[in-house]
Formats: sequence, C-alpha cells, structure tokens
Amino acid sequence: MRAEREDAGTAAEGGPAGERPQPIGGAAAELRAGGAARAARGAAEILGPRRSARSLLYGVWYVTEHQLVIMRSYFTTILMGSVLNPVMYLFAIGVGIGAFVNSNAGGRGPGGVPYIVFVGPALLASSALTVAFEESAFPVMAGFKWQKVFFAMNATPVTGGQIATGMLLAMGLRVAFTVAAFWAFLAAFGAAPAAWSFLAVPAALLGGLSFGALIVAFASGVEDDEGWFTIVQRLIIAPMFLFSGTFFPLESLPLGLQWIGWISPLWHATQLGRVATYGLHEAPALVAAHILYLGALQAAGLFVSFRNFDRRLSK
Repeated sequence: MRAEREDAGTAAEGGPAGERPQPIGGAAAELRAGGAARAARGAAEILGPRRSARSLLYGVWYVTEHQLVIMRSYFTTILMGSVLNPVMYLFAIGVGIGAFVNSNAGGRGPGGVPYIVFVGPALLASSALTVAFEESAFPVMAGFKWQKVFFAMNATPVTGGQIATGMLLAMGLRVAFTVAAFWAFLAAFGAAPAAWSFLAVPAALLGGLSFGALIVAFASGVEDDEGWFTIVQRLIIAPMFLFSGTFFPLESLPLGLQWIGWISPLWHATQLGRVATYGLHEAPALVAAHILYLGALQAAGLFVSFRNFDRRLSK
C-alpha cells in the first residue's frame, strides 16, 4: 500500500521524485519566450548603471567590426561598384556629354574648365551619398525589425548610442573606400588637375557622413517598411541629384529652385570638391560655411539617432 501511495504521489507531481511537471506545446514556447524577454530586460537594467570600462572604450568598434564582417560577404559587389560606376559615369557624362558641352562653349564648360573637370567632383560627392544611403537605410531597419541584432547587442554592455555610432562608422569606412577609388579614376581621366585635389576625398566623405547620419536617424524611427525608403529615393535623393549644381552651376537655376541646393548636403560637398580639384574660387567664409553646415547635419542626425536607438531598445 505504501508503494502504491508513493507511485501515485510521484505521478501527481509529474515524474520521479524531485521533478516538477513541465509545460508542453505552446505553453512551453510561451514560457521560453517570456523568460528570454525578461532576461534581456533584466540584463539591460543590470548592465545599464555599471557599463564596463572596456565596453565604453571598444563598444563602438565591436559594432563597426560586426558590420564590416557583414560587408565582407558582399565585398565583390562593393569592389565592382567602386570600379565600374566611376568608369561608366566619367565616360558617359564626362567624355560623351562633356565633348558636346565643350564644343558648344568654345572648348570650356561651366566655370571656365572642361566639363569633365566641372562635373567630376559632383559625381564623387554623389557616389558618397549613394553609398551612405545603402549602408544606412535597410541595415538599420534589419537590426531592429528583421534580424533584431541590435537587441542582442544591447543585452551586453553596448549602449544604443554606441550601436548607432558603430553603424555610422562602418558606413563611413565603406564611403571612404568608394570615394578614394572614384578620386583615383578622376585623376586618371584628368578631371582632378590641382595638386591638392586629394582633398576632395575628405570633402565627399564629410558629405556622405552627414547624409548617412540623417538616414540613420530616419531609419531608426521607422518601425514598419511601408515604402518609406522608396519615397526618400524618389522625393529627396533624385531632386537633390538634379538640383544641387551637379551638372550645371546652381546659379543658372531660377531663384525659386536654388534653395534645394542650399539645404542639400550634396551641393555643399560638391562645392568643397570643386575648390579642391580645380581651384574653384570660393570665399574662405563660404568654405567654412560648407564645412560647418555638413558638420551640423551630422551632429543633428547623431542626436536623433541616439534618442531613437535608446527609445526602441528600451521597449
């Protein structure tokens, strides 16, 4: 009788003595999911006030390294784009259309220089902004919505601000590689005649970083992909490309359209590139204004990005 009572008690407890009954099916999955969520929130709460000194120093670089490893998986695409894009652009616009423009302008294009020299810095800056968009829009959306890797990073001592900065830094490294290759082709085509034309590379990089920071800020606030990035491409990037003094001086546009160039990071980066590549005359105060404006855009983008990252990662 005692053995039967022990067996009955064991069965009521759900198994051998000392074991508790385990939930089955959807209950187990729900329990595991809830436990994982509580663990992530607990880790964030515990690690928040006492971030390690190592994470404060290297957290940004850990995120940057993560993105660079991902880029390595499509490095061939990056390399081919960095080579083929400048060659095709310079042949089609600089040499093809440029020959027509020069022949109808007495051998000189806008600004008193060959058209390929005039348009080269604009193409350089445009490539920087294009790459910045590619590495800032969907990668940020993926980190929050599809892959959710940002939540995993934030469960460690890495902060939201470090994640945003690391994403921007990784994007900047790819932009730097692209514009450096583009500048080399500009020099090979004779579109960068000045001895200090290499300064067009940091000018384009600054433009790319400022635009990329704005896109990171925007993408970190978008919770559902409902065509927002397509809207940005069609209603912001395309008009900016056409009305920022890319193919003709901004002053040739009607005054009612020139404001597009004034607020565009592309125009400011292009003007800095033209100063570097062929010595476009710009007052020192205007050169400083270009730099300060691009820096202000980058700072504003980072500020909003930090707030958006912290807000979404704390949910």
